[in-house]
Amino acid sequence: MALTQERKNQLIQEYRTHDNDTGSAEVQIALLTENINSLNDHLRTHKKDHHSRRGLLKMVGQRRNLLNYLKETDVTRYRTLVDRLGLRR
Repeated sequence: MALTQERKNQLIQEYRTHDNDTGSAEVQIALLTENINSLNDHLRTHKKDHHSRRGLLKMVGQRRNLLNYLKETDVTRYRTLVDRLGLRR
């Protein structure tokens, strides 16, 4: 299930770094995390939906690459984002 425009705007408002920010690593990671969580719920009920599972794996890999980039450039931003999103339990 895709994100609604309202939910996407809420996430952008919450994770942006400045007023005109729509594409920073934090915003992209937050949007991917929201998509991943909703797709996980979908796959719990539709276990044989392998096409969606492939999309999930691609999103997880993309989020992993963005997290690695953020960790290499600014560790404090990485740690605060991981805490806010509840990753790395």
